[in-house]
Amino acid sequence: MTRVLVTGASGFIGRPLAAALAQSGHKVRALTREAVSFPSSVEIVRSPDFRETFDARAMMTDIDVVVHLAGIAHAGPGIAEAIYDRVNRTATAGLAQAATSSGVKHFVFISSIRAQTGPAAEGIITEASAPQPTDAYGRSKLAAEDAVRSAGIPFTIFRPVLVCGDGVKGNLASLMRLAASPWPLPFGAFDNRRSWLALGNLVAAIAFAMETPSTRNETYVLADPAALTLAEIVAALRQALDRPPRLLSVPPKLFEIALSLLGRKDVWQRLGGNLIADPRKLIAAGWRPKVETRAGLMAMARSSPHP
Repeated sequence: MTRVLVTGASGFIGRPLAAALAQSGHKVRALTREAVSFPSSVEIVRSPDFRETFDARAMMTDIDVVVHLAGIAHAGPGIAEAIYDRVNRTATAGLAQAATSSGVKHFVFISSIRAQTGPAAEGIITEASAPQPTDAYGRSKLAAEDAVRSAGIPFTIFRPVLVCGDGVKGNLASLMRLAASPWPLPFGAFDNRRSWLALGNLVAAIAFAMETPSTRNETYVLADPAALTLAEIVAALRQALDRPPRLLSVPPKLFEIALSLLGRKDVWQRLGGNLIADPRKLIAAGWRPKVETRAGLMAMARSSPHP
């Protein structure tokens, strides 16, 4: 039985991860700032404020593996770069150093594809691609990776693409609301492709890393094998709701021009740019995604409130 500390355990990824690990027979200590429901075997510990200085050693007592999820979850306006650095880099460094001094055997860090690239990228992203983050969020995640590698503890670092699953927020939640509307949507001509990651596949990848010694001291790009167009994504979401796609073929160039004039090139890159990540390295290590991307999107749409 492995004793696992999960930080950020009340979050979108942390909650199903903690539950899955407990159901698999692991002894889970869930570090959380919110009151949430877990299996009765899960030990719940109040999380410190990662914006402040904290002592992580007490939470590492009798722990074999740390899975570090907590942090500022995505890039957003109005967040100072110093806050990203404090929460995502400094706090991660403190946790990794405390884990090392406490005799923890393995530190699994959930970074982000944004540590390697901006919201869009030409070509296919692999672990061999030179990291080129384009914002404070990505830079803080890349710096946190370096802190983990320097801590002297066996580690596994994942750089997941956008995760889809029950309870998702942000841009994907907005897209689901659009897909749930009865109106035609102007995305039929969007042929750019983007990689996605089903939440169940991410949870399985973390469990796989915990059980597989060959993943120690490795960094992995993490995505489902299939990259989808925006048109395919909306069609899958609407199919899940038993609705026709109703997609109009409006030239994407018009969106690019309009968003550029509005000073929102970042939105255009997320909407119309390519971002294809290749998970071949982790697959070669033995990981097998169990959820097909379209099936994951459809399950997410069915489980979410909609008109």
